[in-house]
Amino acid sequence: MSELRVFDEGDASRARVHTRDFEAIRRELGEVGIRFERWEASRPLPPGAGQEEVLAAYQDAVARLMKERGLQSADVLGVVPDHPQREAMRAKFLHEHTHSEDEVRFFVEGQGLFSIHQAGRVYFVLCEKGDLLSVPEGTPHWFDMGPRPHFTVIRLFTDTAGWVAKATGSDIAGRFPRLE
Repeated sequence: MSELRVFDEGDASRARVHTRDFEAIRRELGEVGIRFERWEASRPLPPGAGQEEVLAAYQDAVARLMKERGLQSADVLGVVPDHPQREAMRAKFLHEHTHSEDEVRFFVEGQGLFSIHQAGRVYFVLCEKGDLLSVPEGTPHWFDMGPRPHFTVIRLFTDTAGWVAKATGSDIAGRFPRLE
């Protein structure tokens, strides 16, 4: 189940908001410009479905969002607990960074924790199957896939070069809990 915890940026010990209610999560994130939606596949996906099958199952939703936001490409990324490079992949995303475009992710399966640093707060968004999250361009954030990651996401991009991050140099991500 999706979850939102909101902390003051200087206090990782106590969340001021903690909810698993989808509408409450959507409203809270929407107040700071973060898009949060639920999508359903138009057809069943077999275990281990490949990129083409995954994109076809969500074709209508992906096409709608690409047209609405001027997105140019979509791909599928899957990571499993025994992935040989899981530790390096996790480390790559654990530091606060920004992008020159919105970071748009849809969780086909599994889970991941987005931490968004906005307006003096840190928003922990535990995304799971069916969740779409769009972090606005220039918004500081980090992502934790956990020590034994298991997820498949559709990634949507404006820049066809794909994922390009700019580190903020802040150590804030190290002061907050991780997905364990």
